[in-house]
Amino acid sequence: MVPGRAHGVPDRGRTAASPVGTLFPAPRNCDRGAMTEADAPSSGTASSSGTAPGSAPNTPPASPSSPSPSSPYPLDPTGAGLRETAQELQARGPAVPVVLPGGVLGHAVTRHHALRAFLTHPEVAKDACHFAALREGRIPSGWQLTTFATVDGMTTADGADHRRLREPVVKALSPRRVAALRPRVEGITAELLDGLPALAAQGGGTVDLRQGFAYPLPMRVISELIGVDEEFRDRLHELSGLVVNTTLDPETVLAANRELVAVLAQVVAARRAAPGDDLTSALIAACDADEARLSEQELIGTLLLTIAAGHQTTLDLIINAVRALCADRGQLELVRSGRAGWADAVEETLRHDSPVANFPFRYPTRDLDIGGTLVPRGSPVLASYGAAGLDPEVYGPDADRFDVTRRPAARHLAFGHGAHVCPGAPLARLEAGIALRALFDRFPDLALAVPEADLSPLPTFVGNSVTEFPVRLGRDLGAADGPEPGAGQEGSATSPGAG
Repeated sequence: MVPGRAHGVPDRGRTAASPVGTLFPAPRNCDRGAMTEADAPSSGTASSSGTAPGSAPNTPPASPSSPSPSSPYPLDPTGAGLRETAQELQARGPAVPVVLPGGVLGHAVTRHHALRAFLTHPEVAKDACHFAALREGRIPSGWQLTTFATVDGMTTADGADHRRLREPVVKALSPRRVAALRPRVEGITAELLDGLPALAAQGGGTVDLRQGFAYPLPMRVISELIGVDEEFRDRLHELSGLVVNTTLDPETVLAANRELVAVLAQVVAARRAAPGDDLTSALIAACDADEARLSEQELIGTLLLTIAAGHQTTLDLIINAVRALCADRGQLELVRSGRAGWADAVEETLRHDSPVANFPFRYPTRDLDIGGTLVPRGSPVLASYGAAGLDPEVYGPDADRFDVTRRPAARHLAFGHGAHVCPGAPLARLEAGIALRALFDRFPDLALAVPEADLSPLPTFVGNSVTEFPVRLGRDLGAADGPEPGAGQEGSATSPGAG
């Protein structure tokens, strides 16, 4: 079967056949309320003055109830200063006009209560048929964020389509199945920890914890769950990293996209030849059935989303947590002494240093007023989880401080909220909690081997972490004989905010 719509799969309104071998399908019409050129706002590229080109003639100008800067905030595609960016966005208001790569205009929702309401607003959509500039052909080929907007999967679908695409992933990541994975996660963790001293010896006493531990743990777990053979894993990791890289030129974006589809097609072919008890095999069965519930394009898109989110977010979460605990040994001692749990460290990291800083995209289906800022119909909107986690109205005047004993009035939004809440949240919590406890039980003196200022951010404003995390292991206490204080508190399918 070639990419395209299978018999029995609901038509999501493509205006042309989706090109084979790409994650950039042709634009589609919305099933309901499709915008026309006459009534769509001009939310495309920045004008020479640095302000939005304006709305359609019949749309009244915005009348903010509070002052806001006259020009949109330019997001740094290199990912430099993400925390400072989050604080600046917070200061500007609950909804902030921003300039995306290529001069594309959009908005970011930055404060906790505004973001929570926006994520469940009935007149906000995920389907890119509502993305005015994309529909009008004003987004260039190879735009760095196109995959986020157009990949055929649950993150770009609404209503019944979203439920259809989400269902098999939710089943694969059910609380029962995640709980059953605990022994496997613990086994992989122990194996990786056993290998760190040798890696450190090869590195002259230091080891990159990102490459040697935080990456292979979630990648192996999600690959086994999905059914991705070992030969494909490293390249899928590299390519999924390119998907979120907001610094790439269009040619590199398109080349990475084509290769990613090709590798995922090989994954599908391998599972078709040898089906197993895994998500890919289940998706293939849904795709190949007489009354198919999934197209080949949707199968590829679902695999991409599950693989990328299933390891990249957890990888960055683990590194961000280790970084915070190494920077404040008092916080680490609170957890190791049992005065706080490892789950507390995980949740505080998700709030304080969210592994997803700004997630693309949602689109208002009519003009919305968010805290006095007019967000036009069809504008691409970022969910600024990083900024929302630092909201002093929710987390207090010390919201910028990492505190594992924090008991906020509202839980963080790092995994989203509402119908699109991350289905992998319970697994990410489980993996991160097990990884942190085992790591510091084995190497209690583990410390960053370079000054904080020498760490390089990921080249993106979507994800949030560092490219390398070199550490010195210190004392090696060997494999743990049994649970230490805080054991069993790593986080679970029933943790707060698990969705």
